[in-house]
Amino acid sequence: MKAKIIAFMALTILSASCSSDFLDQEPKSSLTAEQAYGSLGKIEPVLLGAITNWRNMQKDRAGLYTSLGTDEAQQGALQVTGDANQAGLDLYNGFLSQENQAIGQLWNDRWPVIEVAAQSIRALGINTEDDSAKRDLLMGEASFLRATLMFELTQYWGEIPINDKAKSAEFGLKRQPLDLVYSYIVADLERAVEKLPVTQSNPAFPAKGVAQALLGKVYLYAPEASGYRDYNKAKKWFEEVIKSGKYSLLPNYADVFNPDHANSSESLYEWQYNNNWPDNNQIQWQTGSRVLANMDQYAYFGGYDLILPTQYCYKDKTAGGLWEAGDTRKAASIRYDFTYKGVTPTLPAGFGGDELDPHIKKYEDIRVDGKQSFWNSGKNKAYIRYSDVLLNYAECLNELGSTTEAESYVNQVRTRAFGGTLPAGMAWSGLSQAQFRDQILDERMRELAFEGWRRMDLIRTGKLVELVGARNKWAKQNGTIAAFHNRYPIPIGEIKLNDEIGPEDQNPGY
Repeated sequence: MKAKIIAFMALTILSASCSSDFLDQEPKSSLTAEQAYGSLGKIEPVLLGAITNWRNMQKDRAGLYTSLGTDEAQQGALQVTGDANQAGLDLYNGFLSQENQAIGQLWNDRWPVIEVAAQSIRALGINTEDDSAKRDLLMGEASFLRATLMFELTQYWGEIPINDKAKSAEFGLKRQPLDLVYSYIVADLERAVEKLPVTQSNPAFPAKGVAQALLGKVYLYAPEASGYRDYNKAKKWFEEVIKSGKYSLLPNYADVFNPDHANSSESLYEWQYNNNWPDNNQIQWQTGSRVLANMDQYAYFGGYDLILPTQYCYKDKTAGGLWEAGDTRKAASIRYDFTYKGVTPTLPAGFGGDELDPHIKKYEDIRVDGKQSFWNSGKNKAYIRYSDVLLNYAECLNELGSTTEAESYVNQVRTRAFGGTLPAGMAWSGLSQAQFRDQILDERMRELAFEGWRRMDLIRTGKLVELVGARNKWAKQNGTIAAFHNRYPIPIGEIKLNDEIGPEDQNPGY
């Protein structure tokens, strides 16, 4: 196994090719770690660099990969024919394999940040400086960061290595059982809840509310096999957020995605971007229409069709799709009209054929229109919103037998969606527990489409194969999606470089 010494700079952390490079450091990098984490003043900028790297995972293509291959989003036609590795994310064919470069990037990008968080947790645990308030704050941030990325990794890959510097000899670099993985995530988040403040002056840093909400999600999303799925505990943590009084829904759904309302009362946490590199998010480049890009590189809803809504996600219920008449979230989430400066474009020959089909609208950044390329899009990107908390809380209530109360929380979200007053017949009422389970998935898509939760929602409800196979154009066309696709494959680079994860440790089916 190859080991590398991590080089640290004040506001950045360096990335490397696989998690094992960062997990196996003990004897060679101890001096480097001591230098980098020897005082609170040194840990603080290193953590800021890690948080920046966490944000950068949400940019551009990589920030959208996990939304592909779902029932709400799929690749554009030219994209799916242009890169076999990327196409595999929707086709669920032989290219969705351990050699898949997109999957490898998702895995590799997360481990350096976990390494910084783990090193920080160890150093802060033995730090004796007088500033206990700063030490607690940094411990809360580091714990939240490690938990967040471990949660993502285990949701997508299952058993994963655990980076605990106090137990490196015991754990090594091998995949650990789900119950142990989730015990670490829970412990980290409980520590984050204890030590994070209610408000941070810099919104790039997490506060108490997002840690509470994520702890609720962990208990709701944990697989049954982990022993950590617990609706009572999930309910408790979502309830803490609701009862805090700190968060509320914005009256107008579209305002949630308006830069003028960044870090609003609805936001528990959002990744911070602006219109200048390297702080732009480039999401519009991937979500907009190639036809508009062909017309004008400064058209704010131009792009290159990496990710489009599925037909189910953009069609009305009357046409076999998602949307109910009068729901304002439809127009705020999806672009149907491509008229630009009075010109209604036509589809040029040689394109994929879907470039004027409905596109994702949430990430359009009108601030660049006529001034900068849409590559410079830079609206913040939501991680957890208050409406998500309300819907998750409602799920917990339903699973615990309080379906009528659960409906009232869903109706809070739906009331905003219909402009402040629910029309006759639009309130949820009188549903059975099973009906609620079926309908909440659609409601979550309406509210949270393209915000990164759909794959996890499909996995935790056991609906990935059924719904993706029926609604995702490319998966349906190929017909090969199977139960083993609930997990991604461990990348071949990890298997080659990590002596403790071999071919026999690969997820089944790959």
